[in-house]
Amino acid sequence: MIKKCLECKGIGHNVTSYKVCEKCHGTGVKSEVDLKNHIKGVSANAVKRFELDEEQEVPCGTCNGKGEIEVTEKCPACDGKGELNVCRKCGKPLENGDYCNDCKPKDIVYILHPACDMDDLEIGSEYKGKITRVENYGVFVSLSKKVFGLLRLRSPNYSVGDELFVKVMEIKRARGEVDLSPSTIKGSYEIIKLRKNISRTKIGDINNKFMGKTVRIVGEVVQVQQTSGPTIFTIADETGTTWAAAFDEPGVRVYPGVNTGNIAEVLGEVNLHGGKIQIESESIDRLTGKDSLEIRKLIDEAIDKRAEPEETEFLIESETLNKLRPMMHNAAKAIRRAILDGRSILVRHHADADGICAGVAIEKAVVPLLKEANNNSDAEWHYFKRAPSKAPFYEIEDVVKDLSFALEDVERHGQKLPLIVLLDNGSTEEDMLALMKVKIYDIEVVVIDHHFPGEVVDGTVAVDEYVDVHVNPYLVGGDSQITAGALAVEVANMINPEVTERLMHLPGIAAVGDHAASDEANKYIEIAAERGYTRDELDKVASCVDFEAFYLRFMNGRGIIDTILGLGNKEKHGKLITALYNESMKRVQTQLRAALPNLKTQKLPNGVIFNVLDVEKYAHKFTFPAPGKTCGFVHDNIVQKYGEETPIITLAYGPDFSVIRATDAVNEMFGFNLNEIVWKLANEIPEAGIDGGGHECAGSLKFVEGLSKKVLESFAREVASLGE
Repeated sequence: MIKKCLECKGIGHNVTSYKVCEKCHGTGVKSEVDLKNHIKGVSANAVKRFELDEEQEVPCGTCNGKGEIEVTEKCPACDGKGELNVCRKCGKPLENGDYCNDCKPKDIVYILHPACDMDDLEIGSEYKGKITRVENYGVFVSLSKKVFGLLRLRSPNYSVGDELFVKVMEIKRARGEVDLSPSTIKGSYEIIKLRKNISRTKIGDINNKFMGKTVRIVGEVVQVQQTSGPTIFTIADETGTTWAAAFDEPGVRVYPGVNTGNIAEVLGEVNLHGGKIQIESESIDRLTGKDSLEIRKLIDEAIDKRAEPEETEFLIESETLNKLRPMMHNAAKAIRRAILDGRSILVRHHADADGICAGVAIEKAVVPLLKEANNNSDAEWHYFKRAPSKAPFYEIEDVVKDLSFALEDVERHGQKLPLIVLLDNGSTEEDMLALMKVKIYDIEVVVIDHHFPGEVVDGTVAVDEYVDVHVNPYLVGGDSQITAGALAVEVANMINPEVTERLMHLPGIAAVGDHAASDEANKYIEIAAERGYTRDELDKVASCVDFEAFYLRFMNGRGIIDTILGLGNKEKHGKLITALYNESMKRVQTQLRAALPNLKTQKLPNGVIFNVLDVEKYAHKFTFPAPGKTCGFVHDNIVQKYGEETPIITLAYGPDFSVIRATDAVNEMFGFNLNEIVWKLANEIPEAGIDGGGHECAGSLKFVEGLSKKVLESFAREVASLGE
């Protein structure tokens, strides 16, 4: 009998002192410290047991910000095992076995595993069974789901459901009958559970040839779903995923001790359900200790290998992309791994042409792999979600929704926590609070962005503390002129090269829609031209995406967006682009007719042409284009008049916000960076509650309404002082 060691309380070691954490050197900074670096003399089985048992006091895996760690020594009482083997009857310590010589029972009673059949019986042995039928000539006794025997008795005094011990007298295999006799046990006895000895079958090897056969699979429980009928366990091993249906009373949770994330052994019969292979389970048992460790390691190594992206070439030549390749490779691997792990993938992207192109690219790469890896015909809906964000950063409103739905899926549907992929947002300080909330729940986050992330120190920025994989050109000396849409298409190419051909025009749409001006942007536009999209046509598509996104709001609009981007029916694509573009331009012209006469323009002494517009008074509200787009169209109108090489800044403001657009010439001539001005004003006028940012030459500014005049005047002074 195994008991918890009282001296070490089952931990396997005694704490003796503390010392400075070897990983963080006493700073308390977050670090990944392997459990073995903090434990001396603890067996691998003990370590795993602590990880699985949440009620145990788990040895420190990191210093948890204390800057110090426990130093331990092996428990002398249990020799570091955390357990003591004692006699079941008298409690005397034993080297092995369950009973000491004085207490050892003379008789043995076997309990058959539900999957055991007639071949597992032994004539003359005693078994425990349950009565399933009573007749005048005897009772029928169930020894397992597949084995029944007849105990002949005259007028038996038993009822259905009674349990009793019986002895096997004769096995008639040809007739499928077993004759039983009453048990002869009178004294002490030992109960031994017999398991069905079936070799393990890998899920990937199960096919139609296995129909009707009993198999044994071992894998990780990916999902547990309670239906109105059976409980459905989704099991994944190193080769694939399948379902195991556990039947009991309809609507009753079967095997409550087996939950998502556990390693389980399933024995059952292979059959078809809805055209998909399913196991009708006879038993599902959670594995622990060494058995669990070995399978988990096997699955982890196999999935890690399968998750490796294919070696692909970039669509264009770019030094910045070459430097970003390791990060992009890690992003692709994280996404592929989530698919194979049975985790859902939540994609959050900015609701503009660039962000939507990025989100659609990842979607088109992931969905086919989801269908291939998962038996569920609705896998693309259950395991993939794409949601737009109005702001160019991960807003609190968005993260609250995402966490609520994710935790609800865990509770209601037994799913794992998702992988969150942030596209065209996630890099800036404005994202940090939302990312902090996500990390409290240990959710993995991948960011693919091109917004200015703040100061880069040794290739890292502030948000990297809360992000698992971060792809941003600024991290390798680049800038925002490689769009998130282009980066996402390159990552999609790594995830699933088979869909790349369909996506090759998307970076061109993203570049034109985001006004990117770089060698990389020009190359992507050339690729789009090779596929029949002129620059004007790319501009029309980008404009239509922005127009439709305004009305879609928080919906992803999968079918409509596919048509607009040319990923669906080509005839419908042309008709829809014409209709949407004409309507959007009509509304833009209406807005410009109201805005341009009220635009205040002046040329500053430093040569900057500074434009100011009150969009609260001189622009239509709650319709397309929104204030940000209105500012962009007004700015483009001024740029057409003076030229791209002229330093031009346009500011559109409302009661508590402003939107800023600037030509690249302002950045080139004066080093203009909107983010730096926002930070400076926030420090100078703390009472204004200033927030905002974006790209160097495009972004927004938020403040309290009562100090709007002071904030705007301060911004104007900053513009006037450029070049000093």
